[in-house]
Amino acid sequence: MQALRHFLLAVQFFSRIPVTGRLAAWVGWSPALQRASAAHLPGVGWLVGLAAAAVVLACNYALATHPMLPWMAAVLSTVATLAITGGFHEDGLADVADGLGGHLPAERALEVMKDSRLGSYGVMALCMGLLTKVVCVALLVQIDVAAAALLLCCVHVLSRGAPLVLMRVLPHVSKPAASKTLHIAGTPLTWGGVATGMLWCLPALAAVSVYLGWTTVGALLLTAAVVTSYMGWRFERRLGGMTGDCLGATQQVCELAMYGVCGLLLAPYVI
Repeated sequence: MQALRHFLLAVQFFSRIPVTGRLAAWVGWSPALQRASAAHLPGVGWLVGLAAAAVVLACNYALATHPMLPWMAAVLSTVATLAITGGFHEDGLADVADGLGGHLPAERALEVMKDSRLGSYGVMALCMGLLTKVVCVALLVQIDVAAAALLLCCVHVLSRGAPLVLMRVLPHVSKPAASKTLHIAGTPLTWGGVATGMLWCLPALAAVSVYLGWTTVGALLLTAAVVTSYMGWRFERRLGGMTGDCLGATQQVCELAMYGVCGLLLAPYVI
């Protein structure tokens, strides 16, 4: 039951899905509970991914062979995920782009990242990130609708495992007064927490292996490892650690890279 409380608290924090009333009272809140809930971030990915997959399948049912199917499915599934998460991770990507886009010292970069106003680097990163996502998902839908729906679901889960690794290996560098994520990322995640997150990822890997084979599984894992390693190295070098925005940016880059790799793997078998 404690694990369920942690999961529901993660749903509260990482999505717009309502957990209110008596259920919220039963879940409760404390800094310790909030930190423990971070391990269930990939579990929240299941809810987001299933919604995106459902939208793709609904578009396929409604539009069938219509030439606009890939684009409508890609746009609407992306809109659905933004509605569910409130653009939580996309916001992190934009803030990190603003902070690290120039050659600012670490302290100034952190100040820029906490500024609610969006700069030119953030706008460019946000626009290009969403555009890349729509193009990649449209390509996957064009190749194979069922495979696209499966990958949308599973990639949302797997990409949310990457931030957990950074939470374990990097210190949180935001000042307490300025941080909205200190309760969840201020204390390094335990290896047990990382393992909990990876358990959420196992069904996704199993599903991909059954439908698309172990080559795709290996490509997804390698992509996640490379992206996470690079992002962690970049944050350590520029900031001396990570912030909540860094975690969101890592999830987004990981998600986009996974879509791109899957598109490259599957396209030759169809075109």
